[in-house]
Amino acid sequence: MNDYVTLLIKDYVKSYKVLKGTESNWREPIIGIASAADPMFSDLKDLISTSHALPSDFISDAKSIIAFFLPFSEKIVKSNIGNIESSREWDIANIETNNLIVDINKYLYKKLTEKGYDSTVLPPTYNYDEKLLISDWSHRHVGYIAGIGTFGIHNMFITEKGCCGRIGSIITNMPLKPTTRKENENCLYKYNGTCKKCVDYCVVDAISTDNGYPYVDKKRCNDQIYDDNIPEYPIGIGDACGKCMCNVPCSLMNPVSKLKNKSV
Repeated sequence: MNDYVTLLIKDYVKSYKVLKGTESNWREPIIGIASAADPMFSDLKDLISTSHALPSDFISDAKSIIAFFLPFSEKIVKSNIGNIESSREWDIANIETNNLIVDINKYLYKKLTEKGYDSTVLPPTYNYDEKLLISDWSHRHVGYIAGIGTFGIHNMFITEKGCCGRIGSIITNMPLKPTTRKENENCLYKYNGTCKKCVDYCVVDAISTDNGYPYVDKKRCNDQIYDDNIPEYPIGIGDACGKCMCNVPCSLMNPVSKLKNKSV
């Protein structure tokens, strides 16, 4: 059934531009599966917040969580290099990808229901405490549990196709085989202490590695996104930044994998 779910998502993303007439393009998604019984879900209550939900809070007999990363095209990423405010292309891509995540959820819900299974339709964003900046369901951490990436020092989620994109997740009672989590970090700094390009490119100096320990000032980062210059588009608001994600080694690929391939 893993292949069935994977093919559904990949085919839907491939057809989405024509289906919805979007401006944005996406590379092929990365998809992973986590077991609802994985003890790491309980760990998120300590790591993130006691309010962080468990899969069983959504579906009582939850069996699997499907996590999918939707990588932006190279053109979108390059458009956001330089300047202080995010580019129009970057803003539109974030809005359209949020819509895509919801539509994938709805599409999977329909397909899984036809096979006699239940699933969720979870929002891709805005599901967090605005004061504490803490999420009750972190798609990125779910992606980590599902084995499709790790976190960089900029707190962005780095997959084999980089960090520039968005991630969604679906909870279902369909039994699926979990993806194996890799041991290695995908962030060059965490892997061998090099890079730190994201620190240089953050326009509000919200990322630091004081004493060798990565830290992101979430409030400073959030204030940059929700400043007085939030652009409004017919399809939504441009509440994005992404400067620390663009023009860095992990923008479009896993730099650690590239490094390892060179050494072989």
